[in-house]
Amino acid sequence: MAFLDTERAVLEALLPGLDAELARHPLAELERPGSPAVAAFREAGGAALLVPSPNTGIGADPLQAVRLQRAVGARCPSLAVATTMHHFSVASLVEAAKNGAGFEWMLLEAIVGKKMLLASGFSEGRTGQSILRPGIRAERRGGEVVLNGSKKPCSLAHSMDLLTASVVMTDEDGAERLGVAIVPADTPGVSVRPFWRSTVLAGAESDEVVLEDVALDPQMVVLTEVTADSVLDSLNVAGFLWFELLMSAGYLGTASALVERVLLHGRAPAAVRAALVTEVDAAMLAVEAVARTMGESPEWGEPLLVAALTARYAAQDAIARTTATALEALGGMSFIGSDEGAYLASAAAGLNFHPPSRARMAEPLCAVLDGEPLRVG
Repeated sequence: MAFLDTERAVLEALLPGLDAELARHPLAELERPGSPAVAAFREAGGAALLVPSPNTGIGADPLQAVRLQRAVGARCPSLAVATTMHHFSVASLVEAAKNGAGFEWMLLEAIVGKKMLLASGFSEGRTGQSILRPGIRAERRGGEVVLNGSKKPCSLAHSMDLLTASVVMTDEDGAERLGVAIVPADTPGVSVRPFWRSTVLAGAESDEVVLEDVALDPQMVVLTEVTADSVLDSLNVAGFLWFELLMSAGYLGTASALVERVLLHGRAPAAVRAALVTEVDAAMLAVEAVARTMGESPEWGEPLLVAALTARYAAQDAIARTTATALEALGGMSFIGSDEGAYLASAAAGLNFHPPSRARMAEPLCAVLDGEPLRVG
């Protein structure tokens, strides 16, 4: 069994032809703005991956999803990042539909039938800002809900059909409640501005999405019981679980692409090659363990989210070690002859910058060990 065979088999089984299509393009072509990767994902039916099979979707379970995402990350890091945001948004819709009014199920079937891609406007990208304090505000005006604000960076900004965005709305009693708004990309008041300046992960289409007096039907905004200072409800726990696991798996795939180049290069000592595989596979096993539990448990609670965060931060450490060792193992001539190795190492480091950061979660995770509820800041 070759390295990454398991993951690529899952990708081929669920999204036939996507791996081969990505493999035929040079990495630089896949990672640039205007990359063909997003269109290939859409054509392969990737939008339906986490839509339940009763709603005409593929219905991938969590273990299949993280393995598939590792395979995608090994071919195209930008696509792994961008599609994590789509899958996370779809999974949140699935969770909301459990207690919703019914339109969520209709929307899920439309996502499958029309191969619609969802961008995620959940809060991130502002240093020191709580991820439970969105940059988009919602207010009731007559029979509509009106949104104002922006999300930057927002992956799939140019290819999105829908934007799912976290919003904050002030209740009649003055309390701020968090909600999720579903915004068609062609709604008046929605625009996209340039934001992403780095060449790393440029294929993820991570620009700024701006909402200016965007009017929605109230049923397109799902309010939760969560306030900006409270513990998470089931919708938020599910969303964080999917986000942390899929993002970790995608970036482990990117690090695995660098390890694979060392294996194919063949000149590094066996001890070095074996150590690299052990590092990335052990980190992936931690991600898979949480995914298995998700698939087997009817309810996803706080302990599972703590486990997911633990696996994510362990993945960050494994990525840092393996990418440095792999670059050294490939040698100076490889570094001089191609920038792919350096690019993959830089791209894999992106996991460090997704919420919630390790520094912000240190105190909350220690508090959990003392028996307090988990708070995500």
